[in-house]
Amino acid sequence: MNHVSSDAGLAELKQRVQADLAKISYATGNWCIPASHNDDAVLDVAIIGAGQGGLATAFGLRRRGISNVRIFEKADRGGEGPWVTFARMLTLRTPKHVTGPDLGIPSLTPQSWYEARYGAEAWRNLDKISRQDWQSYLDWVRDILDLPVTNDTKLVDIDWQDGLLCLSFKQSDGSVVQQWARKVVLATGIEGGGAWHVPDFISQAVNSTRYAHTCQTIDFEKLRGKRIGVLGAGASAFDNAATALEHGAASVDLCLRRAKIPTVNPYRWMENAGFLSYFADLPDLTRWRFMRKIYDLNQPPPQDTFWRCRKHANFAFHPGTPWLSVKEQGDEVVVETPHGEMVFDFLIIGTGFVIDLTKRPEMRKIAERVQLWRDKFAAPEGEENTLLGSHPYLGKHFQFLPRNADDDLAPMMAAIHNFTFAAMPSMGLSGASISGMRFGVERLTQAIGRDLFVQDGDKQLQSLLDYNTDELISLEPPC
Repeated sequence: MNHVSSDAGLAELKQRVQADLAKISYATGNWCIPASHNDDAVLDVAIIGAGQGGLATAFGLRRRGISNVRIFEKADRGGEGPWVTFARMLTLRTPKHVTGPDLGIPSLTPQSWYEARYGAEAWRNLDKISRQDWQSYLDWVRDILDLPVTNDTKLVDIDWQDGLLCLSFKQSDGSVVQQWARKVVLATGIEGGGAWHVPDFISQAVNSTRYAHTCQTIDFEKLRGKRIGVLGAGASAFDNAATALEHGAASVDLCLRRAKIPTVNPYRWMENAGFLSYFADLPDLTRWRFMRKIYDLNQPPPQDTFWRCRKHANFAFHPGTPWLSVKEQGDEVVVETPHGEMVFDFLIIGTGFVIDLTKRPEMRKIAERVQLWRDKFAAPEGEENTLLGSHPYLGKHFQFLPRNADDDLAPMMAAIHNFTFAAMPSMGLSGASISGMRFGVERLTQAIGRDLFVQDGDKQLQSLLDYNTDELISLEPPC
């Protein structure tokens, strides 16, 4: 649907946002005591990633009076997150009423922004928000709140010196700059706990020009008239299959290992305040059983996404058809399955990601020393799960924990808060999920504020002892 932007509506909304924030500004002034290291300024919190989780975290910290914060983003302005880069769905998969970066402030909600831009009737008629509109909404949130973001700046190393984190960033011109910080929040999305995954039997057997992961840039126009094989059962696999079909692929065959396509979406169940608020406080065994069920269900393609593929006569899906091996044969790629060979011109790989901190260059100093679920928890017989075991076992503040309690880098780990998808088994839906963002940000920012205040307890006490501003200034009768 094409809409006409309403500049007047957005201008009026800006005034409402400013008025709302002014009404609830009590105790949001900065209270953190400034720190420096060898005359260099020290941030109270450095946030890595300017997608939805990073923006919401910066706003949440400001609401708690922590304003010495900066967000660092590797992408250029407008390219943060997946929405206008590699996401290929038409709309978000979450219902339109789900809120997130607004942190409960009505004038900052997606609904308020959408109505200001397109009108109330357009909102009433809307099914789900398009991914392009969601990116525009996030851009608006960043601008309306004047959040401090530095783009084109990639985190390449985290070090620990003198009780502070020393962050090294590579800039677009190739230069490396450093920034000191007391705390770091990793808000680097789905891949922030590891890396996107292409099975070795594909990457080692096929030239990289003949396949692409769903997270990569794909020139779908070049796939016009081609036979496309898609591997994966998740929504992104179907999104890419549909995009190839819409660009004129000769045929698209989607293969999945499961005997049937997932149909139940656990996210809809999880969208209740009990789970979103308190999951992290459950015992390990209960959390493990929750996550085994959630991961086993997987997230199915939404009905409209499936129909987007199914309406094409040249689309076929093949349950119970894992790919056993692949090979190049002339200009073709031959895929062996339990049911025989399939021949394609190009492969699209929708096999998700692996959770493996050793694949994150910026984590190299602590990656092998961080406690994982498999280090902490032994699953009952028959309830084992290798994927869950690979996730970091986080503390109640989203912080990394050491595998060995006497690790000399334990304080460094405590200063790094993991707000990525990898936090899910420990913390539930949080930074990499719109559905859980508001609740996750509340827990995260309260924890960071607590840590900073307690660490500076003696300095805060001294500030009180030094406080000498008179409120009673006259002992004479009033005029």
